[in-house]
Amino acid sequence: MRTIEQPGTTVAVTDATFADAVVGGDGPVLAYFWATWCPPCKMIAPVLEELAAELAGRLTIAKIDIDENPATARDCGVMAAPTLQLFRDGEAVQIIVGARSKSALLSWLEPHL
Repeated sequence: MRTIEQPGTTVAVTDATFADAVVGGDGPVLAYFWATWCPPCKMIAPVLEELAAELAGRLTIAKIDIDENPATARDCGVMAAPTLQLFRDGEAVQIIVGARSKSALLSWLEPHL
């Protein structure tokens, strides 16, 4: 297993790095599938940055642009942006589609931290 460097920030991953950084990551990893054209993605991005800082050491947040990395989006069954998939021990254990408030995301994440 491997951890992603830069604790306290969201980390960009690609088709080439997703398996190592997310599926093989240490501890829970939240994969954030987004797109530049997506208004809800723009709304949730600052919230995820805050959560990355507040949950540093407990959760890694990895962001992946679905337009630049279509293979991973396809392999993970992503049909809409934003999609959040929480990975633990190499498996997606929770999925949310669409933007959520910070408090809703914290409630969703807390049992897995």
